[in-house]
Amino acid sequence: MTVTRKPGGLDTQATPATPRQARTTPAPALSTSAVPEDERPLVSPVNSHNEWDPLEEIIVGRLDGATIPSDHPVVSCNIPPWAARLQGLAAGFRYPRPLIDRARHELDEFVALLVSLGVTVRRPDPVDHRRRYGTPDWSARGFCNTCPRDSMLVIGDEIIETPMAWPCRYFETHSYRRVLKDYFRRGARWTAAPKPQLTDELFERGFRPPRDGEPPRRILTEFEPVFDAADFVRAGRDLFVTPSNVTNRMGIEWLRRHLGPGYRVHEVESRCRTPMHIDTTLVPLAPGKVLVNPEYVDVDRLPEPLRSWDVLVAPEPDPIDDRLLRITSMCGRWLSMNVLMIDEKRVIAERHHTGMLRALERWGFEPIPCDLLHYAPFGGSFHCATLDVRRRGTLASYTD
Repeated sequence: MTVTRKPGGLDTQATPATPRQARTTPAPALSTSAVPEDERPLVSPVNSHNEWDPLEEIIVGRLDGATIPSDHPVVSCNIPPWAARLQGLAAGFRYPRPLIDRARHELDEFVALLVSLGVTVRRPDPVDHRRRYGTPDWSARGFCNTCPRDSMLVIGDEIIETPMAWPCRYFETHSYRRVLKDYFRRGARWTAAPKPQLTDELFERGFRPPRDGEPPRRILTEFEPVFDAADFVRAGRDLFVTPSNVTNRMGIEWLRRHLGPGYRVHEVESRCRTPMHIDTTLVPLAPGKVLVNPEYVDVDRLPEPLRSWDVLVAPEPDPIDDRLLRITSMCGRWLSMNVLMIDEKRVIAERHHTGMLRALERWGFEPIPCDLLHYAPFGGSFHCATLDVRRRGTLASYTD
């Protein structure tokens, strides 16, 4: 393979990998002389069963056209209060250029790092997220396509488009359709969960997040199934999910029935007052090793399948001195946990969070420091910003 486009382009093909780098699994040998080309079996380019098998191909988000999300209770209840106030005033406007430029520089460096590690990188198409759209019940502008982890879930050779609860993300997967159609033509399975109505019946009227000491409550009703893929993490035949302000139990049940008896879906209790996405709460790093957030998770109440695993308690995140970043971030302080596994040992982690880097070394991993701190105003860090499409491995059970 050859490098055909720069990291900021649509797609970036990796150079040939060294023995320590991810390699593309060769297609099975076929007796092609006797089989017409259009009758040869397809070999799906999509194959990912967990968070740690050797990474071969990934989708990375894009910042072009990013727009401050529409003012809606399901948006404001999920982001820090100071960010929610700013968002309510600026909804529908472009993100300020200084925020975009800093994040884009770091994102391009991250893509270049992935390519240097032998990983094939795909990108969505640019979108004008300020364009207004709607259904018979509501209208909204868009948000951005920075976080493919939220809108698509990869299970084996299948990509599932998720029914997201934010109206401003209703058509987000359209920017990935060129890539999805390519995967489908080459043999991947492509599914879309039922598109939600997102009417008022889905949201608790007058909802406010619980204060300290109050019992947990979430804005979603069980009117229809909704979920973000980022509320799930995968460990082979076992998936772990946090019910949240974007994932209800009807959504969890839809996925459980869709996957069938070959998979087990386990709920993880979270003490977060505004839960949204599991990858700052509980992150499987390797077979038998799980990273947990001590603020959100009671390790004595983990799902039964994880109780035999090594529980790695995340260190306190390093403080962030950048005031502009603090007031514009859409994420909580535990983004230090939002890491991306290259394989069972190597892990890309935020350079700023030195406490996490040292902890990963103590636990036997090989951290690869990288900058993505300024991606937080757009929804996350390394795990959020990516969707691992192909990892070299097979479906297995790690909890029996």
